[in-house]
Amino acid sequence: MNLTKTSPKVVIRTHGCKLNQADSQVLARQFQQAGFTMVRSPAQADVVVLNSCTVTANSDSKARQYLRRARRSNPDALVVATGCYAQRAKDDLSAMEAVSLVLNNRDKENLVSTVAAELNIEVGLSIQNRPVAALGRSRAMIKIQEGCDQVCAYCIVPKVRGRERSIPPEEIIAEINSREENGCREAVLTGTQLGTYGFDIPGINLPGLLRRVLAETSIDRLRVSSLQAQEITPELLELWDDPRPCPHFHIPLQSGSDTILKAMRRRYDTARFAETVELVREKIPGAGITTDIIVGFPGEGVREFAESYSFVASIGFSDMHVFPYSIRPGTSAAYLDGQVDVTKKREWTGEMLELAATAKGEFRRGALGQTRPVLWEPGKGSDSAGVWSGLTDNYLRVRTQSIRELGNVITDARLKGLDEEWVTAEVV
Repeated sequence: MNLTKTSPKVVIRTHGCKLNQADSQVLARQFQQAGFTMVRSPAQADVVVLNSCTVTANSDSKARQYLRRARRSNPDALVVATGCYAQRAKDDLSAMEAVSLVLNNRDKENLVSTVAAELNIEVGLSIQNRPVAALGRSRAMIKIQEGCDQVCAYCIVPKVRGRERSIPPEEIIAEINSREENGCREAVLTGTQLGTYGFDIPGINLPGLLRRVLAETSIDRLRVSSLQAQEITPELLELWDDPRPCPHFHIPLQSGSDTILKAMRRRYDTARFAETVELVREKIPGAGITTDIIVGFPGEGVREFAESYSFVASIGFSDMHVFPYSIRPGTSAAYLDGQVDVTKKREWTGEMLELAATAKGEFRRGALGQTRPVLWEPGKGSDSAGVWSGLTDNYLRVRTQSIRELGNVITDARLKGLDEEWVTAEVV
């Protein structure tokens, strides 16, 4: 607002988790309120913002590659690095020639005003910490919690996101209602450690928050982004008797070996994890259950990998994210003996990825013939005219062709066939 020159253009690129996506939506809203124009590519932008991830070494590498590409495509742009990589290694990013400015997670709330100062422009004082109303998205990422006190041996997140803290329920409800008013049909509740939501707010916990959201909002779909196995209880699952919570549960496993889970300092064993999956499937038939797996954690040998592989195969996940273990400086696992050879990690990762593809294929084939609700978005690409893509309630990616205008519309769809990464569907 009240810019002293032509409104500058900004592009925001997000790496990593849904919490980062929520933060990026907040930044986009703040830039718009300050008079900036959102664009889609660095070549069009006066300001390029990368909201980075640092969960693995590969995440760091992707961030550096993007920043260098952005600089090459637009030598005159102000290139800003923020997010978790910026929190963990601010000096390293500041030393890059491609980077103009580095702001860590704790400085994000001042990012827009800092950028404006760098550009020597004046902005209004009404910048609010609210998410962007619409950026061509039908799903709103709603941050309900940030930080983690779990301190798993491999994880850098507690260092880059800080201690656990909950967003007051009134703010969450107001945010969801605001997003619905601006056209969003689905709210995805995000955070680092959702299951402990409310520990710092008297009289509220995650089930209590969900009850209030269901009672005090009317958004069509509600999705919970991730929960630990020990946090999923019968009390929580009763809330899925309401049709609005989506029957999809992301439950990070990390390893199917009890020896490795103990070394990772996870708060469950495989028996508890299997009981949780059984409970979900008993209460909510057809639910999608996705997970994360780390391969090659220090101390993992042939026996432990075989245990992990066998347990993962027994669960039958609907999808899996598989990562080779990556040393993160500052975590206790970085100092453990028994670091696994890179070649062995690569081999085991390949085997686990094959298992993931098999499990995903079985879940998708099992869904054929079902009719499920889909939230549709326009297809992308030059040949996408009349093509629509979307997510079922249980997190299957589907595609259809229709002359109807389906953007941001929820319809029932009959799942008919498989096409690479997509399930082909027919609108009912």
